[in-house]
Amino acid sequence: MKNSKYTILKLWIYLSTVIVISIISFIILFIFTKGIKFIDMQFLFDRPRGMPLGVEGGIFPAIMGSIYFTLIATVFASVIAISVAVYIKFYARNSRIKAVMHLVIQSITGIPSIVLGLFGYSFLVVYLNMGVSLLAGGLTLGVMIFPFIEVRIEKILNEVDKEVIYSSYALGLSKSYTFLKLILPICFNDILSTITLAASFAMGAAAPVIFTGAVINSSVPKNILSPAMALPYHLYILVGEGISLDMAYATASVLLILLFLINLLVLIAAYFRKGI
Repeated sequence: MKNSKYTILKLWIYLSTVIVISIISFIILFIFTKGIKFIDMQFLFDRPRGMPLGVEGGIFPAIMGSIYFTLIATVFASVIAISVAVYIKFYARNSRIKAVMHLVIQSITGIPSIVLGLFGYSFLVVYLNMGVSLLAGGLTLGVMIFPFIEVRIEKILNEVDKEVIYSSYALGLSKSYTFLKLILPICFNDILSTITLAASFAMGAAAPVIFTGAVINSSVPKNILSPAMALPYHLYILVGEGISLDMAYATASVLLILLFLINLLVLIAAYFRKGI
């Protein structure tokens, strides 16, 4: 009877894995088969043209805008998230302070992305007078992915062998040295993977940048205070306004390719680092 329960559990696990992989593969292949035939050099390196705007031309400004938005958001969120996770793990002694910090982080996680976009518009665009810009959009995206990074990095730090930490303290090493020289090298690949997933999450989000940084049409931004196009917002306009479903599939295909390349580069970097 006990073995039969384990067999059913294994079958359920395998079946669930096959179902999830099949659904994801179907979605990706469906988008690619619909959009890949419209992707060429002009589409990748030209700006949107035609009437209505987007039925012709390309999406190069949107590609660059998405990359810039993602870089700003990832750097901003990673610095804060790693700092908070390290503080909670190694420096915070008061359990109430930890509980309050966890409550705040979990509350941020539950805020809808469109509400974060409204916050970014009210506080960054209007109150701080940043205007609709890369910086405002990137910081808003950073707030969105901050809890995503912090929770996972804190979990990664909790899984480090405590004997390594205690041995370091017993030798008289400081907490900062212990983290930078001992713990960070152990956790580096996991932290990098977490940041990469968060960057992918940020690159695919449209709501936080609608009010803060993204515009329907612009050239490649020249500085962080310039507005920019973004692939998810461009995709939203193409579908929402009924401009061109073919161009929408092509844009979605490019976005998926970018996400795949980001994750592939991180895997390659982690592999070579492991080899070294």
